[in-house]
Amino acid sequence: MDAPQPAARAGGVVATLALAGITAAIMQTLVTPLIAELPQMLHTSTSNAAWVITATLLVAAVCVPVVGRLGDLVGKRRMLLVCSVPLVAGSVVCALSSSVVPMIVGRGLQGMGMGMLPLGIALLRDVVPAEKLSSSIALVSASMGIGGGLGLPIAAAVAQYADWRALFWGSAGLAAAVAVLIWFLIPDVPAGARGQRFDVPGALGLGAGLVCLLLGVSKGADWGWGSPITLGLLVAAVVVLGAWGLWELRTPDPLIDLRTTGRPRVLLTNAASVFVGFAMYASMLVVPQLLQFPEATGYGLGQSMLASGLWMAPGGVMMMIVSPLGGKLTNARGPKFTLICGALVIAAGYGLSQALMGSAWGLMVVCIVINSGVGLAYGAMPALIMSSVPLSETAAANGFNTLMRSLGTSIGSAVIGVVLSQMTITLGGHTLASENAFRTSLLIGGGLALVSAAIAVAIPALRSSGTDDGQASPAGAPEQAPVGA
Repeated sequence: MDAPQPAARAGGVVATLALAGITAAIMQTLVTPLIAELPQMLHTSTSNAAWVITATLLVAAVCVPVVGRLGDLVGKRRMLLVCSVPLVAGSVVCALSSSVVPMIVGRGLQGMGMGMLPLGIALLRDVVPAEKLSSSIALVSASMGIGGGLGLPIAAAVAQYADWRALFWGSAGLAAAVAVLIWFLIPDVPAGARGQRFDVPGALGLGAGLVCLLLGVSKGADWGWGSPITLGLLVAAVVVLGAWGLWELRTPDPLIDLRTTGRPRVLLTNAASVFVGFAMYASMLVVPQLLQFPEATGYGLGQSMLASGLWMAPGGVMMMIVSPLGGKLTNARGPKFTLICGALVIAAGYGLSQALMGSAWGLMVVCIVINSGVGLAYGAMPALIMSSVPLSETAAANGFNTLMRSLGTSIGSAVIGVVLSQMTITLGGHTLASENAFRTSLLIGGGLALVSAAIAVAIPALRSSGTDDGQASPAGAPEQAPVGA
């Protein structure tokens, strides 16, 4: 591994990679203020317009693990620059779109750039001094949440007071600026897995399996959970991913090393990531609706999209503040302890929501607490992963962990969507989610945060050369593999 960069250079690297993560998150939340207007804007049906959201999810799920593996093979800096190209191109395509097909294409291109986050986290292991590694990982890892929290009110303000195309022109400029910073500030570190082959069948198999799984999960509510197409997709996902797993175990240079991924420390971290992703996304679905529901319901707060985004923005700011503190906690007590604390803080936020959901101030406090826990948890998970995998697999392993988080958010979206659609009231001839539906959704989010904490408790200590979770060095001494794992 190359010698760590000087402090000034390392600071520029961390800032650039954090900005890249924030940019990727903003791309995901960019169209949220436009959801209700998309059918009219694009001259299409509501169901067709929904693909503007789904396309980014599907393409990102397929590309993130592939980009991570390519980062290990050809270099992380090179792949960061490659990821910036579809982010810029996709934004320009969306800005120029007047119909649904080019908009979906542009959103798919934006999804291709989502691999920036795991690449950036893995690169930190190569260039940041050991004493700053935990806090740097925490900040860059939490940047997706930070970007989501801050991007929503910004996008809402632009959509309300300017032409919607300005959103995409702005995102194109931001992605281009990130590419320039990567070019000048990110060092070119030798690839850890140089000389190995890229697993093309593994990439195709994983992509096909994930598309079937996520399409079935994300569209199940629209198509019907018992419909032939939904059941067919879910069965196909099981078959294809099962065959993919057998292939990965037999090929000499797998896309994802399932033997490494199957180590208890890595496996349990990824399992906890699914539940943390679900718990994080539950609040992002419920809180904006509570803020914007009409006051006539008795529980809605009647806020505009812009106002609701501003009420939620302090949560994103708090995540930015908490992330470096989480890195210090990791240095002092280990990433496992930080992950447990983060999950418990998320659960505490959901507990508060039962008493505070009746006011905008209360929901702001809930967002602050939940996002503080997300900041702690999101910073700890990559540190756990990178302390447990070989240097040649860091980007691929982080890509897979990012995929697990995304899987959690997708499942969370489907489950919360079912709860809100089944527990309803009728007001003025309109069917709306009931207060009990929102309370139940928040209880589910809190319950799954507790599940993630329980899984984190079971993560074994790292036992190699005297290193364990109670010391400050796991993320900084990653070459040592866990004994007996």
